Amino acid sequence: MKDKLIHLYQRLKAGFQPVLKEFQKIKAKLDARVASNTNKIHRSYWNLPVETRMRIRWVLICVSLLMFGIVIGLFVNVNRPVKLDKTAKTLSIENTGAMELKLPGVDLNPNIYVFQDAARVKVPIELNVPGRLAFNAEKSKVLSARAPGRVERIYAFDGAPVEAGSPVVELYSPEFLSAQQEYLLSSKTAKVLEANKTMSDLLGDAQITQQAAANRMRNLGASDGDIKSLEKSGKTQYNLVMRSPLQGVVVKRSIDPGSIVNAGDVLVTLANPKELWFLGNVYEQDIRKIQKGQTMVLRSESYPNKEFVATANFIAPTIDPETHALLIRCDVENPDGLLRPDMYVSARLITGEAEAVVVPQSAIVRVREMRYVIIKTGKDTFRRFAVKGYDMDGKRYAVTEGLEPGMLVLTDGAVLLNDRFAKQEE
Repeated sequence: MKDKLIHLYQRLKAGFQPVLKEFQKIKAKLDARVASNTNKIHRSYWNLPVETRMRIRWVLICVSLLMFGIVIGLFVNVNRPVKLDKTAKTLSIENTGAMELKLPGVDLNPNIYVFQDAARVKVPIELNVPGRLAFNAEKSKVLSARAPGRVERIYAFDGAPVEAGSPVVELYSPEFLSAQQEYLLSSKTAKVLEANKTMSDLLGDAQITQQAAANRMRNLGASDGDIKSLEKSGKTQYNLVMRSPLQGVVVKRSIDPGSIVNAGDVLVTLANPKELWFLGNVYEQDIRKIQKGQTMVLRSESYPNKEFVATANFIAPTIDPETHALLIRCDVENPDGLLRPDMYVSARLITGEAEAVVVPQSAIVRVREMRYVIIKTGKDTFRRFAVKGYDMDGKRYAVTEGLEPGMLVLTDGAVLLNDRFAKQEE
């Protein structure tokens, strides 16, 4: 058996001998080729400029350091355990939507988070009515041409203040000139007949004619002073001066100097800026609370610390089909002229009294259309829940539903603590 194995080994060795020789030849060729390429690379490297060879060396050094760092990193455990804050913060949500937050071991800074006891007090029930201001149309005036003519001069342009009786527009009118001549003629006739005692019947007719001529001048826009001046001087005036019937400002001017006007054309619109109306919109559910003669308090963003009084003088008989609101109109007391027409204001109407917990606006957390407050229920336990109420004066909020007397309400820092609720809720 041993001889057979030796014989088999010798045969296999003899069979692999040619293969081994062929492998050695291939290896010799590869070694020669590698040596040749190495010599070429070596010669090419040393043929490069000195600066280029320096750059290549720096690149090789950087690559070597990078590879060395990667190898070291594979053998070093960089996933060290990180110590996390394991302070328990639990949030529970009740069926009503209220949330309770526990912060064990957390002490709130009393200088930032201020709590107050809730107490019920009597507060007025208010109705807020949005609206705008407008000129009082009942006390506004329009100067219009009462006869054809031409605008010769304008004394007061848009926005100019005017006094009662001050000139506004000067017109040339042939009818006014004719009316003056008629008045002078009837006046002279009346004087002649008055001196002649025998013509008393004609004197009455002459005086009636004189009065009719004076009324004609008044209808054209002349004042009593213009008529007396004409009678005293006996000289006609070519132009008619139209005067302001009130103290106020020129709201709108519809003509320019040199314009031709016809009878009935509007010249200027005059109004008193201290005589204003408040035009408010009352929604359908609040119509029953509005009555004529009620007093409202107006507030404007232009004067946040000032209140203005208005009295309801008109309630529209129908609902506006576009806004589905009822229009109310109020006379506004504006003695200082601070308010301006077309200002947006808000009216506050007191409709009754109720009990509520009054808290500062800083205690109310607003989330979309909801209003929340935060109370302290334990040493490190806080509860946030929805409340109902209304804004009182921009600084206070009357909570009518939700808060009970004795609760510790967070009045300062509510927004900051609410952030903790929001984070826990996420």
